[in-house]
Amino acid sequence: MARNIQSLERAAAMLRLLAGGERRLGLSDIASSLGLAKGTAHGILRTLQQEGFVEQDDASGRYQLGAELLRLGTTYLDVHELRARALVWTDDLARSSGESVHLGVLHQQGVLIVHHVFRPDDSRQVLEIGAMQPLHSTALGKVLSAYDPVAHSEALETDRKAYTDRTVCEPDGFEHILDITRARGYAADVEETWEGIASIAAPIHDRRRMPVGAVGITGAVERLRREGELRPELVAAVRDCARAVSRDLGAGRF
Repeated sequence: MARNIQSLERAAAMLRLLAGGERRLGLSDIASSLGLAKGTAHGILRTLQQEGFVEQDDASGRYQLGAELLRLGTTYLDVHELRARALVWTDDLARSSGESVHLGVLHQQGVLIVHHVFRPDDSRQVLEIGAMQPLHSTALGKVLSAYDPVAHSEALETDRKAYTDRTVCEPDGFEHILDITRARGYAADVEETWEGIASIAAPIHDRRRMPVGAVGITGAVERLRREGELRPELVAAVRDCARAVSRDLGAGRF
């Protein structure tokens, strides 16, 4: 069995201590509350302070939670709210389209799947929550790259792997795809990431009208296309779902 790392346990205990009770605590208070020597407590606090998780008041010398911890917490809450707001709409999209639905956000130069609704049939499927998808080749990734400046930079700065012979890797070609995505309000991936698989995705915006994620459907090419073109009713369903989630997040009408 793997052993816990003591210093991490102590750091976590300090953060919990600072999160409750008094707003600010002194070194002696923290050390005595956790049963630590002052030198040990001070070393952990100094590391947490360097990383932005703890701040020290110049006047009193007391410690409090730092802005970086707040930022991380806000990010979690944003993703949690996005998923909560999307639950009903993504279920409806899966039922109306007959395909699996994915909700994705930008994370570490890729798309993190934060919600996945299975295709509503009896086929064997694997839950993909927590999976990562590339930015440059998937419909979800293209949408994020088209609407989110940070995702756009990440997509251009990372190596764009050719997953199939249809993957667009060149910067100019990729930029052209993003222009098309913004013009029509959705992105497509037709066998650019997986042979025989297509996907359609649209952007989700928050109350500040900032892009916070993307929602899309994924399925066999022959089901998503008709006579060589994406089925317009599926495109409309994906866009309607994205707009509905955006409205629930306070974005208003798009």
